[in-house]
Amino acid sequence: MATGQIRYSIPEEMTVGSFVGNIGTDLGLEPKRLVSGKARVFAAGGSEYVGLEKEKGHLIVKERIDREQLCGELSACSISFDVILENPIELYRVNVDILDINDNSPVFPRGEIEIEISELTPPGARFALESAIDPDVGINTLQKYVLHPTDHFNLNIQNGADGSKNVEMVLQTSLDREKNPNHYLTLTAVDGGKPQRSGNVKIHIVVLDVNDNIPVFSQSSYKTSVTENAARGTLVTTVSASDADESTHNIQYYFEHPSATVKTQFAIDSQSGEVRVTGEIDYEKHKQFKIKVTAKDHGGLSDSSEILIDVIDVNDNPPKITIMSFSSSIPEDAELGTVVAMINVQDLDSGDNGRIACSIDRGFPFKIQSSLTNYYSVVTDSVLDREQAQEYNITITAVDRGSPSLSSNKILTLKISDVNDHAPQFEQSMYNAFLPENNSPSVSIISVKAEDADWGPNARVSYFINDGDLNGEPLTSYISINSDSGVIYAVKSFDFEQLKSFRIQVKAQDGGSPPLSSNTTLSIFIQDQNDNAPQILYPVQTSSSVVAEMVPRSADVGYLVTKVVAVDVDSGQNAWLSYKLQKATDRALFEVGAQNGEIRTVRQVTDKDAVKHRLTVVVEDNGQPSRSATVIVNVAVADSFPEVISEFTNFNHDTTYSDTLTFYLILALAVVSVLFIFSLIAIISVKIYRWRQNRLFFKSASNLPVIPYYPPVYADGTLQRVYNYEMCGTTDSRMSDIKFVRPYSQNTLVNMSRAGTVQREKREQEEDADLSIEVRLLFFLYKVLTNFLSLHVLQVTAMTEFGFMPP
Repeated sequence: MATGQIRYSIPEEMTVGSFVGNIGTDLGLEPKRLVSGKARVFAAGGSEYVGLEKEKGHLIVKERIDREQLCGELSACSISFDVILENPIELYRVNVDILDINDNSPVFPRGEIEIEISELTPPGARFALESAIDPDVGINTLQKYVLHPTDHFNLNIQNGADGSKNVEMVLQTSLDREKNPNHYLTLTAVDGGKPQRSGNVKIHIVVLDVNDNIPVFSQSSYKTSVTENAARGTLVTTVSASDADESTHNIQYYFEHPSATVKTQFAIDSQSGEVRVTGEIDYEKHKQFKIKVTAKDHGGLSDSSEILIDVIDVNDNPPKITIMSFSSSIPEDAELGTVVAMINVQDLDSGDNGRIACSIDRGFPFKIQSSLTNYYSVVTDSVLDREQAQEYNITITAVDRGSPSLSSNKILTLKISDVNDHAPQFEQSMYNAFLPENNSPSVSIISVKAEDADWGPNARVSYFINDGDLNGEPLTSYISINSDSGVIYAVKSFDFEQLKSFRIQVKAQDGGSPPLSSNTTLSIFIQDQNDNAPQILYPVQTSSSVVAEMVPRSADVGYLVTKVVAVDVDSGQNAWLSYKLQKATDRALFEVGAQNGEIRTVRQVTDKDAVKHRLTVVVEDNGQPSRSATVIVNVAVADSFPEVISEFTNFNHDTTYSDTLTFYLILALAVVSVLFIFSLIAIISVKIYRWRQNRLFFKSASNLPVIPYYPPVYADGTLQRVYNYEMCGTTDSRMSDIKFVRPYSQNTLVNMSRAGTVQREKREQEEDADLSIEVRLLFFLYKVLTNFLSLHVLQVTAMTEFGFMPP
């Protein structure tokens, strides 16, 4: 805060709008600073005689200034005011001295003065005359008196201690009533102004007959005091005068030329000389009264004295608090020492009654400090926080030192404006949400909530999903969020079997500038629903053949016939499978394990039991509601394969698929053989050519290895009972494959094939000694392909001919 002081002098009675001074130039303030700072004039008394033109920086006369009305009898007259600027606050004290001009003529209280003088009055007698009044001061006030004519009287002018002029008329020659009972004089009062002004009064001298003694006051001057606000009728003082004449000449007292103020506030008893209070005395208006009193006897003789009445100040004015500048709102991040308000405190009393102590409430983050006399600033004293206090009612108390002391209060309501200093905070640092699968799109998942301790736009929270992807797709393709409410919705339907859970980051951002944000983690768990029925993996059901499981008649109790294998892609209790036998040709012979799906014999198999059995097994999950699947298991009870074939030849089956598969397998075998022969011939031809070039011997092609060939159809009775095999099954039984790995016993066809293979391998080993590595590699590949195709031909042929899958 900047302060300064400057003084100007102007004459009174200047016309409104007259130039006083250029405050912009004198104080170094540019006009644009005056405009931006909202410069204004502040007068503590309330009357603004001088105004400010902010655009030019000129001080001009705003109201008519009458020095006599403003300052009265004081010679030094000035007005003071403050020029205040804001942002930042600057305070400049301006004093303007009001110079007196000669605009008032001396005026006598009355137009004519009548004086009674005894003819026996000796020369040298003095007669006090009413002084002229000139409200001007200095050279412009009353300077001299002129009396005309001067045949009998002269003037005696006495200068008072306060600079006033008291005029007396002195008798020069004795009066003779018989010659001239009346004398007429003119008294002229002249001031020292340019041009001079004057005033006249007529003096009528009445010559009385025989009054030898004049009254004489007991004191030449009476000095007393009275308290302000004294009650009406209060005795101030008593004046007295004595007269040596007889009692017939009684003395009367009266005020000599009293002013209007004296007339309204004091009165004198003409008989007793008691001076009493008749009006309201205010120390702040008049600190002293000077009253001339005259004692006059009946003979017309008189004497004058003076009463000086000092007014004693009483503490009757409470301090007056004036708000010069006040910011009704400041931001919560305001720096320490920021000026909130500037105040001016005045007390019209004097002494201790006018000494003021100013304070504010304790416990608030503010303090009050004084920069100039009677000027105070309210500034911040600690850090502000709108979230703790949004508003302060600051009570400014001004107390004087009178006894008893008087005080006054002023309440300033200060609002703390919000600053975005708090980020939104979620109610939970982590959220968990559970969503059943197969949900409908746009279903509400969960609602997140964040609170911001700020206010207004700084507390307006918006919600967003942080960028990310899931399974190569953006998260926004899975879920969405309402930016206003924080409700999270599903964008698509979820499948527990494809996606069990995922995690996202939700951001809450406020509307401040710059915005603040915080994150929370949301884990979404997909809840499984029983939407998948169990799937039978084994036994495989086909429409083209009837597969049966063989049970020897010698099987004991608990013999494992087969095992139903099923799976459920659901999870939890929705994937808990149970097995039960729904239908059976003979329920007393077989049972199914409720938990493992194993089909076992319940009792000993007898010769009376039928060969063909058809079992219907139901696989059911534990979901609500439960889902199930059914599989039919064919069981053959027999000791020999022909017996089984005879029982199952009556089954209707479609061999189109098997015949077609057999045809393609044989065709593939033939093509591979042809390609192998051509490749072998080409390689041998190249070898022979090289051998001829190198003159090496060559061998004929008669020693080439014999291509093995497996007949597509086995003779009856050559297929053994027990085989070890691997099965690859799918839900489409027509595309299932069965690969024979190794039989438990060698049948006749395999023995013959193996014997021929051994002989061929021996011949090949003898011949391969001279062949290149290319021929051996080619032959090896050929053997692998032909063996694989031959096994498939045998399998398909067995299924085609017998409609039966070996166990």
